[in-house]
This record gives sequence, structure tokens and C-alpha cells, in this order.
Amino acid sequence: MTVETMDEQEDKLRKSLLIFASAFMTLAVMLWLAIYWMMGLNFSSNVPLAYQAVSVASLVYYHKTRNFVVFRFIQLSLFLFAPFIMQWSIGSSVTSSGVMLWALLAPVLAVVVAGWRESIPWFIAYIVLTAVSGYFDYFLGAGIQTGIPMKTIGVFFALNFAAMSSIIYFLIRYFVLETEKMRSKVNMQHKQLIEEQEKSEQLLCNVLPVHIAQRLKGKPGLIADGYADVTVMFADMVNFTQLTEQMSPEQMVAMLNTVFTWFDSFSEKYGLEKIKTIGDAYMVAGGLTRDNHNYVANVADMALEIRDFISSHPDLVKRDLAIHIGIATGPIVAGVIGTKRIIYDLWGDTVNIASRLTDEARGGNIQVDKATYLRLRKDYQFDQPGITHLKGKGDMATYGLIGKIHPAQHD
Repeated sequence: MTVETMDEQEDKLRKSLLIFASAFMTLAVMLWLAIYWMMGLNFSSNVPLAYQAVSVASLVYYHKTRNFVVFRFIQLSLFLFAPFIMQWSIGSSVTSSGVMLWALLAPVLAVVVAGWRESIPWFIAYIVLTAVSGYFDYFLGAGIQTGIPMKTIGVFFALNFAAMSSIIYFLIRYFVLETEKMRSKVNMQHKQLIEEQEKSEQLLCNVLPVHIAQRLKGKPGLIADGYADVTVMFADMVNFTQLTEQMSPEQMVAMLNTVFTWFDSFSEKYGLEKIKTIGDAYMVAGGLTRDNHNYVANVADMALEIRDFISSHPDLVKRDLAIHIGIATGPIVAGVIGTKRIIYDLWGDTVNIASRLTDEARGGNIQVDKATYLRLRKDYQFDQPGITHLKGKGDMATYGLIGKIHPAQHD
């Protein structure tokens, strides 16, 4: 339920309350007269009948025009003035059994159906009319005898107090309960909206690096960044196409899901950014955020863990699955492309070199370029350098990463 819908529901509630109160008051006036006549107390019925005629006419007018403002003004005026006029036609507040109490419904209903600001004039009018009635009782009511027994006056006082108190209580109670129901619906929908928003944000963060997702949420638009130094890694499965010919689609997808889920956990473990998967290849990068200064070593560690995972996982060993990895370090351009299925991607020579190194590496091997080797040579063990011809780059010095040098090996 939106804020606009909430306002519409509250407005509908106010209208229904006023219509209910108007209909109830019309019936209450008839009942009030009937009780008096049954007790043999005959008063002029002009005021009650006029009240009913005007009230019914206003209801018909509202039904035809839907002009709630005019209908509200007429009904509140009837609630306010009719009880005082009826009291004055009978006599004093005592002989009328305090029938003016019914006028309290006007300012109370005004608070509910119009708002607290609009209710102020109605309350002031109620106080003024009450003071005027008190003046009449004090100066003009002395010595007037109506012949109404005090016990009858007492009974009607109790009836008027009880009826008026009950109406006010139940109207306000109904209004509060309905409002709470609407608020509860709004809170529930707000909670669901927050949950859906969190799911959308989580999905966005699954598709894009977290820092890129935050930038898109804060300022949608073109995102393009240049980085002077980033380490890029590709991990590609060997002979995967031939392997899939021996598997059902479900088996193939399940195996890829197992492998890439583990790769995702490795990239999270080492604080790296998963860029994308391309078929059976996995692309990851380090150095895209400022909070990871040891990204070259982290990429190397992830590559070693990937190699160990592939070579030791029972299901993958059974299928004789192998992987080759290429790592390169250098400048890249990064950005978000697309509008419907947006992706975050990297471009530049560094990306191309990492991809070519992957293609040239044998199964189970990790090939790195010279820039990566120079960063890692003190803490990692490498094969003797070789010269590899890379498509589009020519002959380049490449190094095979074997493993990490333990402290004892340094000694």
C-alpha cells in the first residue's frame, strides 16, 4: 500500500464514519422522541423532525454529488446546534436531562473526519453554546415548572450520558482500529519493499563488483575508469568441449556450478573481483579497489588454490578435468556496458595477454607475464623463463608459477 493509497483509505474511512454517525443520530432522535412519548411526556417534535429532514436531505445530496465538504459541514452543524435548540425548546439543562451533551459529538467528529485544525472552531462553538445555555439556565430558568418528575429527569440524564459516551467511544475506537489496520498493511508492505530492495541490491552486487554497484545506485550513468596497475587472471578448463559430449546437460551445468561456486568463494577469500564467466572460463582481477594492496600475490594464491582444488576434487578427478591459468599485470580500462543486462568488463593489453597466456598454458599450469613475475619472484617459485609466441603480441617472456616459497626455503 503506497502513501497515496493510505491517504485514500483514510479518507474513505472518514466518510464512512460520518455517514454512519449521521444515520445513527437520525435513528437516535426518533428513539429519543419515542421514549419521551411512551412516558407520557409530549414535547414539540418540530426540532427533531426538522433535524431528520435536513440530515436525510444532506445524505441524498452527498449520494448524488459526492461533495463531502458540504455534507460534512451540514452534518457537523446539525450535531452541534440541534441538541441545544432541542434543550432550549424543552427548558433548562436539568429539565431536558442534559440533551445538549449530544452536541459534543460535533467537535469530536470534526477531529476524526476533518482534522484537528478544522475541529478547533467546532469546539469553540460548542463551549460558547454551552456557556449560553448556562446563562439561560441561571437567569431565565428560575421558577419554570415543567411537571417532569425528578426521577424521570435522572433517568434521561443517565441515558443521555451513556448514549453519548458510547457513541463517542465506539466511533473513535473504530477509527483507531481501522487506522491501525491500514498502518499495519503499510508497514508490512514497506517491510516487503525493503526485503525486495535488499534482494535487488544483492542481485546487483552479485552481477557487479560491490563498489561499482554502490556507484550505480548513488549516481546512475556511464562508468568508465582507467587503472594503471591491475592483475588479471583467466582460468580455463582443458578439453571441456569434448568432455561435455559425454555428459547430459544437467550434469554439465551441475559440474560448472560446482567449479565456479568454489572459484567464487576463492575470489571472496582473497578480496578479488570476479569479472565474469565466459563459457568454461573464469575471469578475476585484483587492484580495482584501494583496500587491497597485495592483489598480485592474492591472485597468485587464488590460482594455486584453484589448481589444487581441480586436481584433488573427487568428481573432477574422476572426469580427468584439468585447468590452465594465465595471469598478467598492467594497465586496463574498466567500465559498465549495456542497459538491460549490464556487465562490468575490462579491456586493454593486460587483459589480452592474460587470455593468451591461458591459451598457451598446458593443463595444470599457471603462466604469468614478466610484470607479474617481477612482483612475485621473492616469495613464489617459478620455472625457468621461456619465450612464448602470443597472438597479436609476438614473442614474450613467460614464467610458470609453481608454488609459494615457505620461510624455510628462504633460509
